[in-house]
Amino acid sequence: MAVEVTTFGCRLNAYEGEVVRREAEQAGLGALEGGAVVINTCAVTGEAVRQARQAIRRARRDNPQARIVVTGCAAQTEPGTFAAMDEVDLVIGNDDKLRAQSYRALPEFGVNAFEKVRVNDIFDVRETASHMVDAIEGRTRAFVQVQNGCDHRCTFCIIPYGRGHSRSVPMGAVVEQVRRLVDNGYSEVVLTGVDLTSYGPDLPGAPSLGRLVKTILSHVTDLQRLRLSSIDSIEADDALFDAIANEARLMPHFHLSMQHGDDLILKRMKRRHGRADSIGFCEMVRALRPDASFGADLIAGFPTETEAMFDNTLSVVDACGLARVHVFPFSPRTGTPAAKMPQLDRGVVKARAARLRAAAERAWRTHLRRFDGETLAVLIEKPGFGRGPDFTPVVVDGPAGEPGEIVTVAITGDDGNALVGRSALPMAAE
Repeated sequence: MAVEVTTFGCRLNAYEGEVVRREAEQAGLGALEGGAVVINTCAVTGEAVRQARQAIRRARRDNPQARIVVTGCAAQTEPGTFAAMDEVDLVIGNDDKLRAQSYRALPEFGVNAFEKVRVNDIFDVRETASHMVDAIEGRTRAFVQVQNGCDHRCTFCIIPYGRGHSRSVPMGAVVEQVRRLVDNGYSEVVLTGVDLTSYGPDLPGAPSLGRLVKTILSHVTDLQRLRLSSIDSIEADDALFDAIANEARLMPHFHLSMQHGDDLILKRMKRRHGRADSIGFCEMVRALRPDASFGADLIAGFPTETEAMFDNTLSVVDACGLARVHVFPFSPRTGTPAAKMPQLDRGVVKARAARLRAAAERAWRTHLRRFDGETLAVLIEKPGFGRGPDFTPVVVDGPAGEPGEIVTVAITGDDGNALVGRSALPMAAE
């Protein structure tokens, strides 16, 4: 019986979920009577923790005899929360989850909460190994972890306490992993990390993210598409701008860890950029790469946010020409400075988040309309559906190739959520 892994949160966690599956199966959890379920948690919001607890209870109802292991960021930051649940058999820290030996000595059913917890100090971890993954289950693009942890202390963020200090995977190991995935049939690879643009200072020679990108593309010539996950625009280096301008295989979609559009709130968040920096980055990239599109994470209802400050976040959507916005109603996380700041009424927070989502929806519809009459190279994810170079979803009418193939699609319109087009592949013979 295979180990069942349920992963919440970011692309890095999705990648690590595949390592967790492999290591837990190697440790023999799949051979246990009743099998095993691993819940790989996220800590970014209180809602993410609530969803993990809900998944644990559901897993116990569906698998009464299974051993349930909880790991991930929320397990690292609040292990007692999960150890106190009767449904949970073991809580493993974020670093230990990637090693088979962590799963080999499951405690007996019914032990006390203290005996369930195996969570070490994440700040003692100083290196990030390359965990080779041959495939990502159910996906047509592969993720490669190149960085972990974060040395910044944004006042709203709990993630450094779940991930530890920033640390990078050596370039040679990254290149080898990308080459291995391409050899296994992947057309597209996504570089992931907790703070991706902080890649490199801890490595010999202090390579930058831009240098890593250019090295991958020069050494893995069969790779058709290289994509970046979320980046911090203020850390973008000259080599990255050069790659954006001159490397067609670097996909023109950039998701920004922007968080807000007001300078005073950004200072209270302890961010390292201002509003003008975000706008300037988008303008510079768009000048280098006219087909670029941008997404961003934006928080509504941060403590002390006035209506005028919120308006600056609403207006930054248009000022940056954002296509996608991930809207987060502010969620106070215990242990962070922002949780101790004067909080807004929850009704105000929810209302502002709804207004920001409405602005995001308008921006998305505007983005879709720009493709009318265009022809795109689309990576097919499943029958009749794929993604364009800038990650825009495309519904494909007619024959569209197999998942993992890149096909040419003539865009004829959109349905409000995705582009609609017709593949240039020939129709099958009658």
